Amino acid sequence: MRTRPTTATAAGALTAAVTLLLSGCGGSDSEDSGKDKIAGADTGASTPASPSPSASEDGIDRPEVSLPEGDSLVFAPETTGDAKADAVLKDNAEYLRAIDEAIGKQNPKSEAVAFYSKDSAYLGSVEWISGFVKDGVTVTGTVRYFDRKVNFSKDGSAGLVYCADESKGYTKDVKTGKVNVTEASKDSYVLYNDRLRKNDKGVWQTTKSTSERGSEVCQP
Repeated sequence: MRTRPTTATAAGALTAAVTLLLSGCGGSDSEDSGKDKIAGADTGASTPASPSPSASEDGIDRPEVSLPEGDSLVFAPETTGDAKADAVLKDNAEYLRAIDEAIGKQNPKSEAVAFYSKDSAYLGSVEWISGFVKDGVTVTGTVRYFDRKVNFSKDGSAGLVYCADESKGYTKDVKTGKVNVTEASKDSYVLYNDRLRKNDKGVWQTTKSTSERGSEVCQP
């Protein structure tokens, strides 16, 4: 089974993630300098897209995201009929897909991940992907994200609560191709609570994510 970092993990990983991405840059990340900023970690500047973007129906040039071989993510519901809520669901799904792609490519500095996230969510994702790289494993199997519910706050941000079924999602050794199959258990089910904010490109970026593994809310 697999999961993204909790808020505590992401916060604790802040220094490590910054060190990882600024290694060899020789610059600061202060608001005044405007130089050597981490893509996705700032609060206002837009993040770079992939070198080969794809124009979507909403006119936004989005990075092309491809999952690793043998990896599948299922989202339910994909749409609700409400255009604003559906935009949140779509961009959150692409964020999750981008993370899996980055793991498959063993690339913690994925531009697609930076495109769909920022702040603590982005930094936590960098650390999470780096862990897979360090362990020499990728992801495979099927993870199902279900009961996805969106609510909007007065400040313009969106909250997204959903469950993940990782009972058929596994890790795979990059060199040998061996799949590390684990038995399904209570901990195969995870409750997520994400916060998203729409950037100046019109993309709903995930800014914060908390999780509760083994949550009673998500049990089958």
